[in-house]
Amino acid sequence: MKLNEQEQAILAGEAGPVPRWALQHQIAVGDFFGAGDFVPVTQAHIMADTESLGQAGVMWLEKLAATREGQRTVRIPTITDPRGTDFAKSEVLGQSEWMLELEQRAIDAFVQLGVSMTDTCINYQTIQAPTRGEHLAFGDTGVVIYSNSVCGARSNFEGGPSALSAGLTGRTPRYGFHLDAQRQATVRFRVDHTPQSLNEWGALGGVIGRLAGNYWSVPVVEGLEGAPGSDALKHFGAAMASFGSIALFHLVGITPEAVRIEDVGGERLPVAHRIGEADIRTLQSQYAASDEIDVVVFSAPQLSLYELRELSALCEGRRFQRPLLAITSPQVKPDCDRMGFTARIEEAGGHVMSGMCFYQSYAREMADAKGWKRLATNSAKLVNILGGYGYVPMLASMERCVQAAETGRLA
Repeated sequence: MKLNEQEQAILAGEAGPVPRWALQHQIAVGDFFGAGDFVPVTQAHIMADTESLGQAGVMWLEKLAATREGQRTVRIPTITDPRGTDFAKSEVLGQSEWMLELEQRAIDAFVQLGVSMTDTCINYQTIQAPTRGEHLAFGDTGVVIYSNSVCGARSNFEGGPSALSAGLTGRTPRYGFHLDAQRQATVRFRVDHTPQSLNEWGALGGVIGRLAGNYWSVPVVEGLEGAPGSDALKHFGAAMASFGSIALFHLVGITPEAVRIEDVGGERLPVAHRIGEADIRTLQSQYAASDEIDVVVFSAPQLSLYELRELSALCEGRRFQRPLLAITSPQVKPDCDRMGFTARIEEAGGHVMSGMCFYQSYAREMADAKGWKRLATNSAKLVNILGGYGYVPMLASMERCVQAAETGRLA
């Protein structure tokens, strides 16, 4: 890779061993993907839950944080994805003391490295949405696909060490979705039914993700009526990334790079797939194995203030027979408390949790500790993931999920 003077100085160790390690890691990534040089980035976002890190990963973070020579902290705004717990609700989750201790150690190391513990996968809704053309080093797949597609920013999926490296160096290898050519459409979809609920938007994203099928595919979608809101696009993109590893999509006349289909080269592509209401229903029906439920979870992505407002209204006057977990960001939770949404949800027997994500919080161990197996949710991303943790996940609207918490059955 071609290095400028600043990068050569970092590689020579002039900024200290921590930035030097970071740049060495980034050069290896760049060489693998054929990057010619680096591009400066303005923000980094790290996925590093302790279930994935394990003891070895946390010890590695602590070793970096303990370095006392040269630059020891990040040089650009660097934030975190959801953590592995809400410490105030760990008993509700059935989490063990060792999980909490490992989580606290990871947090302490990140703080020493100058990372801002935002603990969110909806930073584009709550902290600072990126702008069109802004180069980023973001980790969470839902964050990346929303930032690329809806905001028009530029990021690849950055693994935890790569995102931390970008925070330490202020750059990332210039390949993939940082390049104009990679952002052109590669597969064209025609949609004949516009979803109404968030679970339907997620299901549509799942259908497109399955059909598109790989990280380098860039779907362009036409036929949608009206402009979806942020929460709809959040569920749509998160599911597409989960089912198909997609990092960028274009919606004709909606997303910023595809005002017209020819803006992204889509007019040269034949319509590869037509998607109707039956296709969306078919995907949802694959996650309806049983009407008995053990737990209801709203997570992945974290809930916005508007989603929590809707949920609190649905909870009013109810009393739940099954646990209901509503998971949001630390930025939204105080407003949820202040506006009475938390109290209304918890008066019904639910729990509002902050700064975590269900599947990144030892989901299998939670299932064993709490006896949870049959899980209802309105998140298509979550149902796609949880089968691998031993759950029987069911996909339904928010209203039906709330009813299921009250009756113990998904009608």
